[in-house]
Amino acid sequence: MPRVIYILALGVFAMVSSEFAVAGLMPQLAAGLHATIPQIGYLITAFAVAMAAGGPFLTIAMIRFRPRTALVVLFAIFLAGNLLAATATSYAVMTVARVITGIAAQAFFGVAISLAARLTRPQVRGWAIAVVMNGLMVGTLLGLPLSTMVGERLGWRAAFWAVSAVAVLAALATMAGVPRLEHAGGGGEGARKEMGAFARPRLWLVFSTSTFIIGATFSAFSYLTPILTRVSGFGGGTVPFLLIAYGAATVIGNHVVGRLADRHTVGVQLCGLALNLLFLTGFALLAGIGVLAVTFMLGVGLVGVTMNPAMVTRVQRTGNAGPLVNTVHSSFITLGVIIGSSAGGVAIDTFGLRAPLWLGAALAFLGILTLLPEFTPGTSTPGATEESSPAGERRTAWGLSQSPRP
Repeated sequence: MPRVIYILALGVFAMVSSEFAVAGLMPQLAAGLHATIPQIGYLITAFAVAMAAGGPFLTIAMIRFRPRTALVVLFAIFLAGNLLAATATSYAVMTVARVITGIAAQAFFGVAISLAARLTRPQVRGWAIAVVMNGLMVGTLLGLPLSTMVGERLGWRAAFWAVSAVAVLAALATMAGVPRLEHAGGGGEGARKEMGAFARPRLWLVFSTSTFIIGATFSAFSYLTPILTRVSGFGGGTVPFLLIAYGAATVIGNHVVGRLADRHTVGVQLCGLALNLLFLTGFALLAGIGVLAVTFMLGVGLVGVTMNPAMVTRVQRTGNAGPLVNTVHSSFITLGVIIGSSAGGVAIDTFGLRAPLWLGAALAFLGILTLLPEFTPGTSTPGATEESSPAGERRTAWGLSQSPRP
Protein backbone atom coordinates (compact mmCIF):
# COMPACT_ATOMS: atom_id res chain seq x y z
CA MET A 1 0.00 0.00 0.00
CA PRO A 2 1.54 3.37 -0.99
CA ARG A 3 2.58 5.56 1.92
CA VAL A 4 0.36 8.37 0.66
CA ILE A 5 -2.71 6.27 1.52
CA TYR A 6 -1.80 6.55 5.20
CA ILE A 7 -1.27 10.29 4.84
CA LEU A 8 -4.77 10.59 3.40
CA ALA A 9 -6.03 8.60 6.40
CA LEU A 10 -4.41 11.16 8.73
CA GLY A 11 -6.29 13.94 6.94
CA VAL A 12 -9.57 12.07 7.30
CA PHE A 13 -8.79 11.58 11.00
CA ALA A 14 -8.39 15.34 11.47
CA MET A 15 -11.68 16.08 9.72
CA VAL A 16 -13.58 13.37 11.58
CA SER A 17 -12.21 14.42 14.97
CA SER A 18 -13.85 17.81 14.46
CA GLU A 19 -17.07 16.27 13.17
CA PHE A 20 -17.43 13.88 16.09
CA ALA A 21 -16.30 16.32 18.78
CA VAL A 22 -19.79 17.73 19.18
CA ALA A 23 -21.22 14.27 19.93
CA GLY A 24 -18.79 13.86 22.84
CA LEU A 25 -19.13 17.40 24.18
CA MET A 26 -22.91 17.78 24.22
CA PRO A 27 -23.32 18.67 27.93
CA GLN A 28 -20.40 21.14 27.91
CA LEU A 29 -21.49 22.80 24.66
CA ALA A 30 -25.07 23.04 25.87
CA ALA A 31 -23.90 24.84 29.03
CA GLY A 32 -21.33 27.05 27.28
CA LEU A 33 -23.61 28.12 24.43
CA HIS A 34 -26.80 28.30 26.54
CA ALA A 35 -28.55 25.66 24.42
CA THR A 36 -30.40 22.40 24.97
CA ILE A 37 -29.11 18.89 24.20
CA PRO A 38 -31.34 18.57 21.09
CA GLN A 39 -30.09 21.97 19.87
CA ILE A 40 -26.49 20.77 20.20
CA GLY A 41 -27.54 17.67 18.28
CA TYR A 42 -28.63 20.01 15.49
CA LEU A 43 -25.01 21.20 15.23
CA ILE A 44 -24.25 17.69 13.98
CA THR A 45 -27.10 18.18 11.54
CA ALA A 46 -25.72 21.55 10.42
CA PHE A 47 -22.32 19.97 9.75
CA ALA A 48 -24.00 17.22 7.75
CA VAL A 49 -26.24 19.59 5.77
CA ALA A 50 -23.20 21.67 4.85
CA MET A 51 -21.39 18.53 3.71
CA ALA A 52 -24.29 17.29 1.63
CA ALA A 53 -25.24 20.62 0.03
CA GLY A 54 -21.91 22.42 -0.25
CA GLY A 55 -19.33 19.67 -0.63
CA PRO A 56 -20.04 18.77 -4.30
CA PHE A 57 -19.82 22.41 -5.40
CA LEU A 58 -16.49 22.91 -3.65
CA THR A 59 -15.28 19.66 -5.24
CA ILE A 60 -16.14 20.99 -8.70
CA ALA A 61 -14.00 24.04 -7.91
CA MET A 62 -11.16 21.78 -6.74
CA ILE A 63 -11.10 19.67 -9.93
CA ARG A 64 -9.15 22.43 -11.69
CA PHE A 65 -6.27 21.97 -9.21
CA ARG A 66 -3.72 19.19 -8.90
CA PRO A 67 -4.74 16.72 -6.17
CA ARG A 68 -2.12 17.85 -3.65
CA THR A 69 -2.99 21.52 -4.13
CA ALA A 70 -6.68 20.74 -3.75
CA LEU A 71 -6.07 18.91 -0.48
CA VAL A 72 -4.00 21.77 0.96
CA VAL A 73 -6.65 24.35 0.01
CA LEU A 74 -9.30 22.23 1.67
CA PHE A 75 -7.16 21.98 4.82
CA ALA A 76 -6.93 25.78 4.92
CA ILE A 77 -10.71 26.18 4.66
CA PHE A 78 -11.29 23.51 7.28
CA LEU A 79 -8.78 25.05 9.67
CA ALA A 80 -10.44 28.46 9.37
CA GLY A 81 -13.80 26.97 10.30
CA ASN A 82 -12.41 24.95 13.18
CA LEU A 83 -10.63 27.96 14.66
CA LEU A 84 -13.93 29.85 14.47
CA ALA A 85 -15.53 27.00 16.42
CA ALA A 86 -12.82 27.17 19.08
CA THR A 87 -13.49 30.88 19.61
CA ALA A 88 -17.29 30.85 19.18
CA THR A 89 -19.16 33.02 21.66
CA SER A 90 -22.69 32.06 20.64
CA TYR A 91 -24.73 29.22 19.19
CA ALA A 92 -25.08 31.13 15.90
CA VAL A 93 -21.30 31.53 15.50
CA MET A 94 -20.78 27.86 16.26
CA THR A 95 -23.35 26.98 13.61
CA VAL A 96 -21.47 29.03 10.99
CA ALA A 97 -18.22 27.34 12.01
CA ARG A 98 -19.79 23.90 11.60
CA VAL A 99 -21.05 24.83 8.14
CA ILE A 100 -17.57 25.91 6.98
CA THR A 101 -15.84 22.82 8.33
CA GLY A 102 -18.57 20.57 6.97
CA ILE A 103 -18.21 21.83 3.40
CA ALA A 104 -14.43 21.48 3.51
CA ALA A 105 -14.56 18.01 5.07
CA GLN A 106 -16.98 16.70 2.46
CA ALA A 107 -14.84 17.88 -0.44
CA PHE A 108 -11.74 16.48 1.28
CA PHE A 109 -13.31 13.03 1.60
CA GLY A 110 -14.20 12.99 -2.11
CA VAL A 111 -10.75 14.11 -3.23
CA ALA A 112 -8.94 11.74 -0.84
CA ILE A 113 -10.97 8.66 -1.81
CA SER A 114 -10.57 9.51 -5.50
CA LEU A 115 -6.82 9.88 -5.10
CA ALA A 116 -6.63 6.57 -3.24
CA ALA A 117 -8.44 4.91 -6.15
CA ARG A 118 -6.01 6.46 -8.61
CA LEU A 119 -2.94 5.24 -6.77
CA THR A 120 -3.99 1.59 -6.29
CA ARG A 121 -4.91 -1.35 -8.51
CA PRO A 122 -8.65 -2.09 -8.95
CA GLN A 123 -8.27 -5.50 -7.31
CA VAL A 124 -7.21 -3.97 -3.98
CA ARG A 125 -9.14 -0.72 -4.21
CA GLY A 126 -11.58 -1.75 -1.49
CA TRP A 127 -8.70 -2.40 0.91
CA ALA A 128 -7.06 0.93 0.03
CA ILE A 129 -10.33 2.71 0.74
CA ALA A 130 -10.53 0.83 4.04
CA VAL A 131 -7.08 2.16 4.97
CA VAL A 132 -8.14 5.73 4.17
CA MET A 133 -11.37 5.18 6.08
CA ASN A 134 -9.31 4.00 9.05
CA GLY A 135 -8.93 7.72 9.65
CA LEU A 136 -12.68 7.71 10.25
CA MET A 137 -12.49 4.69 12.54
CA VAL A 138 -9.48 5.95 14.49
CA GLY A 139 -11.30 9.27 14.78
CA THR A 140 -14.06 7.33 16.50
CA LEU A 141 -11.57 5.31 18.54
CA LEU A 142 -9.34 8.19 19.68
CA GLY A 143 -10.62 11.52 18.37
CA LEU A 144 -14.06 11.32 19.95
CA PRO A 145 -13.09 10.07 23.44
CA LEU A 146 -9.96 12.25 23.60
CA SER A 147 -11.95 15.36 22.67
CA THR A 148 -14.49 14.31 25.31
CA MET A 149 -11.79 13.98 27.99
CA VAL A 150 -10.10 17.23 26.95
CA GLY A 151 -13.47 18.98 27.01
CA GLU A 152 -14.29 17.67 30.48
CA ARG A 153 -10.94 18.71 31.95
CA LEU A 154 -9.94 21.84 29.99
CA GLY A 155 -13.23 23.00 28.51
CA TRP A 156 -14.83 22.38 25.12
CA ARG A 157 -12.78 25.12 23.43
CA ALA A 158 -9.57 23.23 24.18
CA ALA A 159 -10.95 20.23 22.27
CA PHE A 160 -11.37 22.30 19.10
CA TRP A 161 -7.89 23.80 19.52
CA ALA A 162 -6.50 20.27 19.73
CA VAL A 163 -8.30 19.31 16.52
CA SER A 164 -6.80 22.38 14.82
CA ALA A 165 -3.31 21.21 15.80
CA VAL A 166 -3.98 17.78 14.28
CA ALA A 167 -5.25 19.44 11.09
CA VAL A 168 -2.05 21.48 10.78
CA LEU A 169 0.03 18.31 11.24
CA ALA A 170 -1.99 16.50 8.57
CA ALA A 171 -1.65 19.43 6.16
CA LEU A 172 2.13 19.46 6.58
CA ALA A 173 2.27 15.71 5.99
CA THR A 174 0.18 16.15 2.85
CA MET A 175 2.49 18.81 1.46
CA ALA A 176 5.52 16.63 2.16
CA GLY A 177 4.19 13.19 1.23
CA VAL A 178 1.53 13.47 -1.48
CA PRO A 179 3.12 13.27 -4.96
CA ARG A 180 2.78 16.16 -7.35
CA LEU A 181 0.38 14.52 -9.80
CA GLU A 182 -1.21 16.05 -12.87
CA HIS A 183 -4.93 16.02 -13.56
CA ALA A 184 -6.67 15.00 -16.75
CA GLY A 185 -9.18 17.49 -18.10
CA GLY A 186 -9.61 20.86 -16.44
CA GLY A 187 -12.44 22.16 -14.30
CA GLY A 188 -15.67 22.10 -16.29
CA GLU A 189 -14.55 19.44 -18.77
CA GLY A 190 -13.53 17.01 -16.05
CA ALA A 191 -16.77 17.62 -14.15
CA ARG A 192 -18.88 17.03 -17.28
CA LYS A 193 -17.15 13.70 -17.87
CA GLU A 194 -18.01 12.59 -14.37
CA MET A 195 -21.60 13.84 -14.61
CA GLY A 196 -22.41 11.09 -17.11
CA ALA A 197 -22.45 8.54 -14.29
CA PHE A 198 -25.45 10.25 -12.69
CA ALA A 199 -27.64 9.29 -15.65
CA ARG A 200 -27.64 5.69 -14.40
CA PRO A 201 -30.75 5.05 -12.25
CA ARG A 202 -29.04 2.19 -10.41
CA LEU A 203 -26.42 4.57 -9.05
CA TRP A 204 -29.12 6.47 -7.13
CA LEU A 205 -30.37 3.25 -5.56
CA VAL A 206 -26.80 2.47 -4.51
CA PHE A 207 -26.55 5.95 -2.99
CA SER A 208 -29.77 5.37 -1.01
CA THR A 209 -28.36 2.21 0.58
CA SER A 210 -25.46 4.23 1.96
CA THR A 211 -27.87 6.83 3.31
CA PHE A 212 -29.83 4.26 5.31
CA ILE A 213 -26.69 2.49 6.59
CA ILE A 214 -25.26 5.70 8.02
CA GLY A 215 -28.64 7.07 9.11
CA ALA A 216 -29.29 3.94 11.17
CA THR A 217 -25.89 4.24 12.84
CA PHE A 218 -25.92 7.97 13.51
CA SER A 219 -29.40 8.00 14.97
CA ALA A 220 -27.83 6.08 17.85
CA PHE A 221 -24.26 7.43 17.73
CA SER A 222 -25.29 11.10 17.88
CA TYR A 223 -26.88 10.56 21.28
CA LEU A 224 -24.68 7.87 22.84
CA THR A 225 -23.43 10.15 25.63
CA PRO A 226 -26.86 11.16 27.01
CA ILE A 227 -28.24 7.62 26.50
CA LEU A 228 -25.35 6.02 28.38
CA THR A 229 -25.50 8.51 31.25
CA ARG A 230 -29.24 9.08 31.63
CA VAL A 231 -30.68 5.71 30.60
CA SER A 232 -27.91 3.15 31.17
CA GLY A 233 -26.72 4.85 34.36
CA PHE A 234 -23.00 5.29 33.60
CA GLY A 235 -21.09 8.21 35.12
CA GLY A 236 -19.70 10.99 32.97
CA GLY A 237 -16.13 9.88 33.67
CA THR A 238 -16.87 6.38 32.37
CA VAL A 239 -18.39 7.42 29.05
CA PRO A 240 -15.08 8.37 27.33
CA PHE A 241 -13.76 4.86 27.95
CA LEU A 242 -16.96 3.34 26.58
CA LEU A 243 -16.55 5.51 23.49
CA ILE A 244 -12.98 4.25 23.13
CA ALA A 245 -14.37 0.71 23.16
CA TYR A 246 -16.93 1.72 20.54
CA GLY A 247 -14.14 3.19 18.41
CA ALA A 248 -12.09 0.00 18.77
CA ALA A 249 -15.09 -1.95 17.47
CA THR A 250 -15.25 0.31 14.39
CA VAL A 251 -11.53 -0.25 13.68
CA ILE A 252 -12.00 -4.01 13.84
CA GLY A 253 -15.13 -3.89 11.69
CA ASN A 254 -13.48 -1.64 9.11
CA HIS A 255 -10.55 -4.07 8.82
CA VAL A 256 -12.87 -7.02 8.20
CA VAL A 257 -15.10 -5.16 5.73
CA GLY A 258 -12.07 -3.80 3.88
CA ARG A 259 -10.80 -7.33 3.29
CA LEU A 260 -14.19 -8.52 2.03
CA ALA A 261 -15.42 -5.44 0.15
CA ASP A 262 -13.86 -6.26 -3.23
CA ARG A 263 -15.31 -9.77 -3.54
CA HIS A 264 -18.53 -9.66 -1.47
CA THR A 265 -19.64 -6.06 -1.79
CA VAL A 266 -23.42 -6.49 -1.57
CA GLY A 267 -23.31 -9.48 0.79
CA VAL A 268 -21.24 -7.50 3.30
CA GLN A 269 -23.77 -4.64 3.24
CA LEU A 270 -26.74 -6.99 3.65
CA CYS A 271 -25.12 -8.77 6.58
CA GLY A 272 -24.13 -5.47 8.18
CA LEU A 273 -27.63 -4.00 7.93
CA ALA A 274 -29.26 -7.16 9.31
CA LEU A 275 -26.92 -7.21 12.30
CA ASN A 276 -27.35 -3.49 12.88
CA LEU A 277 -31.12 -3.96 12.92
CA LEU A 278 -30.66 -6.65 15.57
CA PHE A 279 -28.22 -4.63 17.70
CA LEU A 280 -30.24 -1.40 17.60
CA THR A 281 -33.44 -3.21 18.54
CA GLY A 282 -31.68 -4.90 21.45
CA PHE A 283 -30.14 -1.61 22.54
CA ALA A 284 -33.55 0.09 22.51
CA LEU A 285 -35.17 -2.67 24.52
CA LEU A 286 -32.39 -3.18 27.08
CA ALA A 287 -30.66 0.22 27.34
CA GLY A 288 -31.46 0.33 31.05
CA ILE A 289 -29.20 -2.67 31.73
CA GLY A 290 -25.63 -1.35 31.61
CA VAL A 291 -23.78 -4.49 30.49
CA LEU A 292 -26.26 -5.30 27.74
CA ALA A 293 -26.39 -1.67 26.61
CA VAL A 294 -22.62 -1.67 26.11
CA THR A 295 -22.76 -5.02 24.31
CA PHE A 296 -25.31 -3.76 21.79
CA MET A 297 -23.46 -0.45 21.45
CA LEU A 298 -20.28 -2.31 20.51
CA GLY A 299 -22.28 -4.35 17.98
CA VAL A 300 -23.43 -1.13 16.31
CA GLY A 301 -19.79 -0.06 16.17
CA LEU A 302 -18.80 -3.29 14.42
CA VAL A 303 -21.37 -3.08 11.62
CA GLY A 304 -22.28 0.62 11.27
CA VAL A 305 -19.89 3.13 9.71
CA THR A 306 -17.56 0.20 9.05
CA MET A 307 -19.60 -0.52 5.90
CA ASN A 308 -17.82 2.42 4.20
CA PRO A 309 -15.33 0.35 2.13
CA ALA A 310 -18.14 -1.80 0.72
CA MET A 311 -20.32 1.26 0.13
CA VAL A 312 -17.58 3.13 -1.76
CA THR A 313 -16.57 0.06 -3.76
CA ARG A 314 -20.17 -0.49 -4.87
CA VAL A 315 -20.55 3.17 -5.88
CA GLN A 316 -17.32 3.22 -7.86
CA ARG A 317 -18.30 0.07 -9.74
CA THR A 318 -21.73 1.45 -10.53
CA GLY A 319 -20.54 4.96 -11.42
CA ASN A 320 -16.82 5.81 -11.50
CA ALA A 321 -13.94 6.57 -9.15
CA GLY A 322 -13.75 10.32 -9.84
CA PRO A 323 -13.80 12.97 -7.12
CA LEU A 324 -17.27 14.32 -7.98
CA VAL A 325 -19.00 10.92 -7.83
CA ASN A 326 -17.23 10.16 -4.55
CA THR A 327 -18.22 13.52 -3.11
CA VAL A 328 -21.86 13.16 -4.14
CA HIS A 329 -21.80 9.70 -2.56
CA SER A 330 -20.44 11.30 0.60
CA SER A 331 -23.35 13.75 0.40
CA PHE A 332 -25.77 10.84 0.49
CA ILE A 333 -23.82 9.40 3.41
CA THR A 334 -24.13 12.67 5.27
CA LEU A 335 -27.81 12.79 4.36
CA GLY A 336 -27.97 9.73 6.58
CA VAL A 337 -26.26 11.74 9.32
CA ILE A 338 -28.83 14.49 8.83
CA ILE A 339 -31.74 12.08 9.08
CA GLY A 340 -30.28 10.23 12.04
CA SER A 341 -29.23 13.23 14.12
CA SER A 342 -32.14 15.59 13.36
CA ALA A 343 -34.94 13.04 13.46
CA GLY A 344 -33.29 11.55 16.54
CA GLY A 345 -33.44 14.93 18.27
CA VAL A 346 -37.12 15.33 17.41
CA ALA A 347 -37.80 11.78 18.61
CA ILE A 348 -36.10 12.49 21.95
CA ASP A 349 -38.33 15.52 22.52
CA THR A 350 -41.40 13.42 21.77
CA PHE A 351 -40.67 9.89 23.00
CA GLY A 352 -37.55 10.06 25.18
CA LEU A 353 -33.90 9.04 24.89
CA ARG A 354 -34.55 5.51 23.61
CA ALA A 355 -36.37 6.82 20.55
CA PRO A 356 -33.25 7.36 18.36
CA LEU A 357 -32.41 3.67 18.78
CA TRP A 358 -35.82 2.62 17.45
CA LEU A 359 -35.39 5.11 14.61
CA GLY A 360 -32.04 3.52 13.75
CA ALA A 361 -33.61 0.06 13.63
CA ALA A 362 -36.27 1.33 11.20
CA LEU A 363 -33.63 2.90 8.94
CA ALA A 364 -31.61 -0.33 8.91
CA PHE A 365 -34.71 -2.20 7.76
CA LEU A 366 -35.24 0.30 4.93
CA GLY A 367 -31.59 -0.18 3.94
CA ILE A 368 -32.17 -3.92 3.61
CA LEU A 369 -35.09 -3.23 1.25
CA THR A 370 -32.84 -1.16 -1.06
CA LEU A 371 -30.54 -4.17 -1.48
CA LEU A 372 -33.24 -6.61 -2.56
CA PRO A 373 -33.11 -5.60 -6.28
CA GLU A 374 -29.50 -6.82 -6.36
CA PHE A 375 -30.76 -10.36 -5.86
CA THR A 376 -33.35 -10.35 -8.66
CA PRO A 377 -32.64 -12.42 -11.79
CA GLY A 378 -30.62 -10.59 -14.44
CA THR A 379 -28.92 -8.21 -12.02
CA SER A 380 -25.15 -8.03 -12.45
CA THR A 381 -23.05 -8.94 -9.45
CA PRO A 382 -21.51 -5.74 -8.03
CA GLY A 383 -19.01 -7.74 -6.04
CA ALA A 384 -17.29 -9.09 -9.14
CA THR A 385 -13.63 -8.20 -9.46
CA GLU A 386 -12.97 -5.31 -11.82
CA GLU A 387 -11.05 -5.79 -15.00
CA SER A 388 -7.62 -4.25 -14.73
CA SER A 389 -6.68 -4.46 -18.39
CA PRO A 390 -5.57 -1.06 -19.68
CA ALA A 391 -7.46 -1.72 -22.90
CA GLY A 392 -10.75 -1.76 -21.00
CA GLU A 393 -10.18 1.37 -18.94
CA ARG A 394 -11.66 4.80 -19.40
CA ARG A 395 -10.48 8.06 -17.88
CA THR A 396 -12.22 10.43 -15.52
CA ALA A 397 -11.08 13.65 -13.86
CA TRP A 398 -7.46 13.58 -12.60
CA GLY A 399 -6.74 10.59 -14.84
CA LEU A 400 -8.61 8.08 -12.71
CA SER A 401 -8.90 4.75 -14.47
CA GLN A 402 -12.06 2.71 -14.11
CA SER A 403 -13.27 -0.34 -16.02
CA PRO A 404 -16.53 0.17 -17.97
CA ARG A 405 -19.69 -1.24 -16.40
CA PRO A 406 -22.96 -2.34 -17.98
